[in-house]
Amino acid sequence: MTYLEPTPQQIKEEKIYQQWGLTDEEYRLIAEEILGRMPNYTETGLFSVMWSEHCSYKNSKPVLRKFPTTGPQVLQGPGEGAGIVDIGDGQAVVFKAESHNHPSAVEPYEGAATGVGGIIRDIFSMGARPIAVLDSLRFGELDNPRTKYLLEEIVAGISGYGNCIGIPTVGGEVAFDPCYAGNPLVNAMCVGLIDHKDIQKGQAKGVGNAIMYVGAKTGRDGIHGATFASEEFSEGEEQQRSAVQVGDPFMEKLLLEACLELILDHSDILVGIQDMGAAGLVSSSSEMASKAGSGLKLYLDDVPQRETGMTPYEMMLSESQERMLICVEKGAEDQVVALFQKYDLDAVTIGEVTDDGLYRLYHKGVEVANLPVDALAEDAPTYYKEYQEPARIKEFANLADFVPTVANATETLEKLLQQPTIASKKMIYETYDAQVRTNTVVLPGSDAAVLRVRGTEKALAMTTDCNARYLYLNPEIGGQIAVAEAARNIVASGGKPLAITDCLNYGSPDKPEVFWELWTSADGIAEACRVLDTPVISGNVSLYNETDGKAIYPTPMIGMVGLVENLSHITTQEFKEAGDLIYLVGETSADFNGSEIQKMQLGRIEGKLMAFDLATEKAHQDLVLAAIQAGLVASAHDCAEGGLAVAIAEATFKNGLGVTVKVDLPKELLFAETQSRFVLSVKPEKQAAFEALAKELAQPIGQVTTDGEIRLETADEVVTLSVQRGKELWEEAIPCLMK
Repeated sequence: MTYLEPTPQQIKEEKIYQQWGLTDEEYRLIAEEILGRMPNYTETGLFSVMWSEHCSYKNSKPVLRKFPTTGPQVLQGPGEGAGIVDIGDGQAVVFKAESHNHPSAVEPYEGAATGVGGIIRDIFSMGARPIAVLDSLRFGELDNPRTKYLLEEIVAGISGYGNCIGIPTVGGEVAFDPCYAGNPLVNAMCVGLIDHKDIQKGQAKGVGNAIMYVGAKTGRDGIHGATFASEEFSEGEEQQRSAVQVGDPFMEKLLLEACLELILDHSDILVGIQDMGAAGLVSSSSEMASKAGSGLKLYLDDVPQRETGMTPYEMMLSESQERMLICVEKGAEDQVVALFQKYDLDAVTIGEVTDDGLYRLYHKGVEVANLPVDALAEDAPTYYKEYQEPARIKEFANLADFVPTVANATETLEKLLQQPTIASKKMIYETYDAQVRTNTVVLPGSDAAVLRVRGTEKALAMTTDCNARYLYLNPEIGGQIAVAEAARNIVASGGKPLAITDCLNYGSPDKPEVFWELWTSADGIAEACRVLDTPVISGNVSLYNETDGKAIYPTPMIGMVGLVENLSHITTQEFKEAGDLIYLVGETSADFNGSEIQKMQLGRIEGKLMAFDLATEKAHQDLVLAAIQAGLVASAHDCAEGGLAVAIAEATFKNGLGVTVKVDLPKELLFAETQSRFVLSVKPEKQAAFEALAKELAQPIGQVTTDGEIRLETADEVVTLSVQRGKELWEEAIPCLMK
């Protein structure tokens, strides 16, 4: 029996397009203003995915325009598969982050695995060799079987894919808050290296040039994945499992090597290359033609298919994994086929470049689509959404600042070390192979991961960061802090921050309060990027992260890469030797709103966000980097969740050394989360040089000892905790909750 597709008339009358996410007005625009006729089934499907938020950014374009995207270091900004930043000597670093939130909520293993696979393809489609993967994960509380299952499966998916393809997973972050219970966040970042001369573009130009499909065959998986990613969840409803793709890391490894060989050894015949990611074949092909100002003819009978009777609609919208689209010089097709054959991969000519600006699809000798190519790739409407400040912001402004109850500061520190967001993530990252390819110098567990650049004295530091609680209290300042904290991690590792990528994870933009969060946090991110000189070079937007109408916290994950100019500058967070002096860079104030201790004691967060000053942040980062580059710093750690006491405790765990610290502060302030602070250790013989450089920005607060005791003396209590006990509590907290 053959399935009869609805006629153009039925699509219009029964409003079938609404099920695919097109509004009445969008349908009218397509039929009356773009085509001058009713679109057929296939054409309606093409528009529905290309005009989804996930592909067109129709709700977020006005927001993204706020970001600084250029700088002397930027070789490629947003708009290609990934961004590229110069690191000197004719080399560059390529990086991007992507979200795979919706698929991971439905099929956590495959959702996370294909998120990693997709971001890796974005990197090698630029001509770069991927060298590292990082992640950023958000879950609900670990007090229920569902969240534990999601955590286990998502982590298994990430490690399964990364370990099999042989790219190390070197860093990341994991946080837990009730707002993510129904909608976990899975953001993956990939970093690659490239020589300037090998940089590729996703373009299809040159009349008569061949459009070739390479890699895995097309199946019915992931159809409408892009639309699915642009919808909200509701409890109890069977989610669209068919919208989740299935990954094969071994095939991706072959595809990576074949594509890099094509780029490096056959650049004379290669015109353009692009990953088939969200919205599959339609997205990669229409974008490549639109960028080049050309048209395309595609012959769908030639598309390699792994299922029988696939319709044009299914082939164009499938998001089957491990596929790339390339444009090559006419007459060079056989060379490409031979190259991919070596890797046991399909390479098939499925179309050609035209100069008429039309996007035409043929199936069984019939033209099944005829559209202006820009209508798909460029002409999606841009929406300027209404926004208004959520009521909570005014309520928070009127609340008295939270003051924690600290009867026994030692017990409070012990409890904080066991909070899942602070506790050791070793159980998670030890499932990842962080050493494969043997370039990883700083493994997971320090402020940033560091990888050496082979054949040079340089290294790259990389991190992912965002404290969404701060954004929930104040999106603008929280956005600034997210960028600042990422930069602090890079600086503490001895790197100079270069640029950022982002995953902007928010609820529904159709709600004015949610759009206000997106709009104002972008102002904060943009301002921090300007002050810290870290332009936005790539990223993605993930909206509609809601379950039963309740949105997640605004969570703009910041992925940052920095350049370590010399391997001798690489710095880690742990104290190195007894007798070293401990310094605190930055002042400490009573900043408890949005803090880990507030959540622990109140069970929620509320209030106004702490004061934050970007100029102070920049001054402190500049000092720490200068001191590291001058060889004056033995260890560096940024003060983040849990405050000073947690930062000092974390710095003792790796080497088991103790500390004696004295601060003239009330004991509560040990747990304040004032920004722009670092804990440094300095060898006694370098004390004078360090103090001359630091002047009033750093205060001596103590010394590293051999006795294995953490001893923190405040104005009104002395905290004493053995390093071994602190480390056990910190390391066993998550495994204990997972049992």
